[in-house]
Amino acid sequence: MDALRISRVATVPFFFLHHLGEQIRFLVRAGHKVDLICSSGPGCTELARMAGVRLYNIKIPRKIALLADIVALFRLYRLFCRSGCQIMHSTTPKAGLLCAIAARAAGVPVRLHTFTGQPWMEMRGILCWVARGCDRLIIALNTQCYADSRSQKDFLIAEGIGNDKSLRVLGPGSLAGADVHRWERALKEYRQDETWRALGLPKGSPVIVFVGRITRDKGVVELIEAFIGLLAAGVDCFLIVVGPFETGGDVMLERKLADIRTHSRVRLVGYDSVPEKFLAIADLLCLPSYREGFGNVVIEAAVMGIPAVGTAIVGLSDSIVTGVTGLLVPPKNSQALRDALLLLLRDTDLRKRMGQAARNRAIQQFDAARINELLLREYERHYKLLIQKNGFA
Repeated sequence: MDALRISRVATVPFFFLHHLGEQIRFLVRAGHKVDLICSSGPGCTELARMAGVRLYNIKIPRKIALLADIVALFRLYRLFCRSGCQIMHSTTPKAGLLCAIAARAAGVPVRLHTFTGQPWMEMRGILCWVARGCDRLIIALNTQCYADSRSQKDFLIAEGIGNDKSLRVLGPGSLAGADVHRWERALKEYRQDETWRALGLPKGSPVIVFVGRITRDKGVVELIEAFIGLLAAGVDCFLIVVGPFETGGDVMLERKLADIRTHSRVRLVGYDSVPEKFLAIADLLCLPSYREGFGNVVIEAAVMGIPAVGTAIVGLSDSIVTGVTGLLVPPKNSQALRDALLLLLRDTDLRKRMGQAARNRAIQQFDAARINELLLREYERHYKLLIQKNGFA
């Protein structure tokens, strides 16, 4: 097949770098032309240096901002019209809505979207109703939509957002799998004395790592409360929090972060394009989200033999097999979270068994090479169907 012009769209550059970097490079190596579209922000410099891609910065607000949304919609439409885009593939909610409208209006022949969690799960009233309607519109305007986990697909169908035809899951799920070589290499590169020294941590003490946006719905408040509870119980451990700060003026979250910002056993490192250097020294990954897609960081950590403690929600229930590769606890429950962390920190043998089980599962089912190949076949399938439909083959 001839080279395709593919536009990948996300709200922020962090999403491309952390979740889709290897997938983007895979598409370029396959001979396709890839445009990346996102708001400006941390990580744009790294994206601009990525070989074989063109980066376009269009401000896509995360929240409702009518004037800014209209401007973004117009800029997306104009870009799609002039770029020769043949396949548009969006992720993240707001980017998905604006791109569905703009790409349809611009006549982009293949329009795809991947759902990675529903913000409206934490909404009430009119905002929830509007957000649900937006997801229905995304499905209606696109050629095909995907969920990055089977439980999420089932949830969307049960909620009346889509159906079995309009929603698919690629293979076993996940957004882009885990680059096994990258995460295995990180163990050799970063699991050295220098890593502990750079962070000011004593080698040998258990380390809990969180990787993700620093927001309320990622469960950061409960994470902090659970960690303080571990220290109160006399547990020798450290917490590393990795990710961009997006507190959005949340008073409780900002107060909790202020309380631990200078704590001797906490490292708030902010955004880092190389999160594996922190996971390389982790004993546990903790992801206590209120809502989530598949939770790709879970299988990335799993490749490194790190079990996870997460919440029993749509998405994470696919990436964590509770009792086997980690533990799931009820969301918004800092006590249950503390108890699960305490169990695995005190039972070293159990933690190691779960870590090995997590590693085996990640390598066997979620290798990025497999997931990326499935996605490429999906792109080619949709484009061939389009050609046949229009009578060109």
